[in-house]
Amino acid sequence: MAALGGCGWMSVNGPATTDILSGQHDPVSLNYAIVKVTPKVIAVQSKNLPRLVGFAQNQRPRAITFGVGDIVGVTIFEAASGGLFIPAEGGVRPGNFVTIPNQPVDLDGNISVPYAGAIRASGRTQVEVQNAIVAALKSRAIEPQVVVSLVEQKTSMITILGEGRSARIPATASPERMLDVIARAGITATGITGTALGSAASGSWVILERNGRRAIAPFGALVYEPVNNIYAHPNDTIYLYFEPQTYLAFGAVGTQQQIPFGSWRLSLAEAISKAGGLVDTQADPAAVFLYRGEARDVAQAMGIDCRPYEGPVIPVIYTINLRDPAGYFLATSFEIRNKDVLYVSNAFSVESTKFMTYLNTISTTMQGPITTVTSAYGLRNIIQGTGAVPSVVTTGATTFVTTPVAATP
Repeated sequence: MAALGGCGWMSVNGPATTDILSGQHDPVSLNYAIVKVTPKVIAVQSKNLPRLVGFAQNQRPRAITFGVGDIVGVTIFEAASGGLFIPAEGGVRPGNFVTIPNQPVDLDGNISVPYAGAIRASGRTQVEVQNAIVAALKSRAIEPQVVVSLVEQKTSMITILGEGRSARIPATASPERMLDVIARAGITATGITGTALGSAASGSWVILERNGRRAIAPFGALVYEPVNNIYAHPNDTIYLYFEPQTYLAFGAVGTQQQIPFGSWRLSLAEAISKAGGLVDTQADPAAVFLYRGEARDVAQAMGIDCRPYEGPVIPVIYTINLRDPAGYFLATSFEIRNKDVLYVSNAFSVESTKFMTYLNTISTTMQGPITTVTSAYGLRNIIQGTGAVPSVVTTGATTFVTTPVAATP
């Protein structure tokens, strides 16, 4: 029965436990790795969840620097009248200073200051530009002091894109975190401004792009895990979008369908519960599997030999034994990912019962024609007046038809 139960001609709702655990033997099919869920595996997974914490090493953003196109204002002070900018006969003045008309940083990255010439501004902070102007004027003006201000910011901007709405806001001198700039821009994943920002919808995602690097995280991770609410840097690009998280449930569970998370994160135990739990009369609790494509570096961290696999994504089947009472602790710590596939295999007793039912169906099908022929034969004898009605005797798998012999007068 064990051999016949594993044959391909038996109707099943998915691969048997032995088929999965034995590995891929079909040379033309896709290879996969089998990983048992352990505390070590959960630790590796927790370090590689879709989060923004990977950018935390950048710490606080750099100071705001001038760039090409920024509008800059310059005010020069002298200690006394009669200097370079303040004549002795200047009359009534508000103070010993002169304000230079606002000017943009030119394509060469410079601004022009009278008697100081071209001063490099691009890539420099406000203090650095002030010091450069003072150094150029100190031999001409009387103890010059300079105040440089950013009148209109054209660079050091933060771009925030939402579905249906976008904004480009200037970075501030005081460091802001991700939620700060998102709130200041008034953009959410669905393009709705205002109160919808605080809902942290389960299907809202945040993508951060910075210096050629990119990271993605659920919006809820920024709200409920403060470590992900990292500092925003000048020239960051933040994209907010909505994509409901779902997983597929197959096999011996209560519901076989696509199931939405309903929250911004979901554990394996919660996923099994949302699928209706394991079917008591069908499921093998020791055969719970999760299908997922893992990045190559994550697979290597879990101890998988990635040499037989091609490409950056390694097909992995996670297995967990829920017959073990400790398995439920592991299941509550193992986090489901978007588009995962949950599969629970049938117990061996179910396959054996199906096989026995199949044999009984064959036996019943074979006895049907025999019974029909016997009935027709008996009817013929009655019509002919012999009165000899055959009897059907079944012994084991053998059926005998006996015809009574008519009595001799």
